[in-house]
Amino acid sequence: MRTIYDYKIEDYKPAMGKRLRTYREKSNLTQENMAEILDISIKHYSEAERGLAGLSIEKLLFLSRFFHVSLDQLLKGGKDEDFLPSAIIEVYETCPDEKKKHLVEMIKQLNILMQTETESQM
Repeated sequence: MRTIYDYKIEDYKPAMGKRLRTYREKSNLTQENMAEILDISIKHYSEAERGLAGLSIEKLLFLSRFFHVSLDQLLKGGKDEDFLPSAIIEVYETCPDEKKKHLVEMIKQLNILMQTETESQM
């Protein structure tokens, strides 16, 4: 059984770097864009994506909010479908509270429609 003393902080870097790259690419951003957003050098950001460098807790917290994923998801991963593009989050967050339930229902119906269309094409 592993204890907290067996875990090395470097263990998270390569996998987290891959997730950073995935989130960045899904958001249609370049490494240069991310470095500018984070106010770090392009080299440092590139190294973070390759698992060679870490990011400060402030940068990690910012990225979890920026990509709309939990800090736990960012650091440890999870299912790819847990990631939502920022455009969807922005629409939901700007929607009036009394309409959010309807927006979610519309998205569910759209998903059913798309699944039905995909099945009929097979």
